[in-house]
Amino acid sequence: MSNSPRPRPTHVDESPINLESIRQQFPVWLRRFLPSGGGSHEDHHGKGMFGFTVFLLSESIIFLSFFFTYAALRLTTPHWLPPGVAGPERSTFVIINTVVLLSSSVVIQLAERALSRHHLVKFRLLWLLTALMGTYFLVGQGIEWSHLDFGLKTGLVGATFYILTGFHGLHVLSGVILQVIMLVRSLIPNNYNNGHFGVSATTLFWHFVDVIWVILFSLLYIW
Repeated sequence: MSNSPRPRPTHVDESPINLESIRQQFPVWLRRFLPSGGGSHEDHHGKGMFGFTVFLLSESIIFLSFFFTYAALRLTTPHWLPPGVAGPERSTFVIINTVVLLSSSVVIQLAERALSRHHLVKFRLLWLLTALMGTYFLVGQGIEWSHLDFGLKTGLVGATFYILTGFHGLHVLSGVILQVIMLVRSLIPNNYNNGHFGVSATTLFWHFVDVIWVILFSLLYIW
């Protein structure tokens, strides 16, 4: 009985379109989200990132439906703010909270770069800082809610504001939880030696959360 290792299965791209040649036309930063070789068996990172990107696109559709609903209600409601309600204010506190969240995108990108260069200690510090910045944003949002002069049942302005910011806050919380999980996994010896799909996916998710907040901030605080 032979003890020789079984040959690894080989993926054959049977698509009539040369997907790999199309992939090579994209910028380098974008290729990381597309599977190589039309989805080769060995390209676990590429296939994983592509699947996660599709998931984020589906999340984008949900947010877009909220955005268009808010805009439609705002444009068709003559008296958007009930009497005695000032609405969400673009205060210094809110601006600082926003700057912290958006700055965390830079920090998490630096953290992923540090991991790709095998600077594990630097990765942990930057990754922890990102999680703390996300937590700061969530706490700040809770403080803001407690000082608003309207609630969830205060007409359309209350319902739309809390649903939009609450749904986004849920995504921020999910991102922080993912960051904590990835940080704990970094404590396992040699865990990221053969790739770090989880870190890359979490980084992409965090960028997504920040982009959504830019749109929300424009709709809720600037418009």
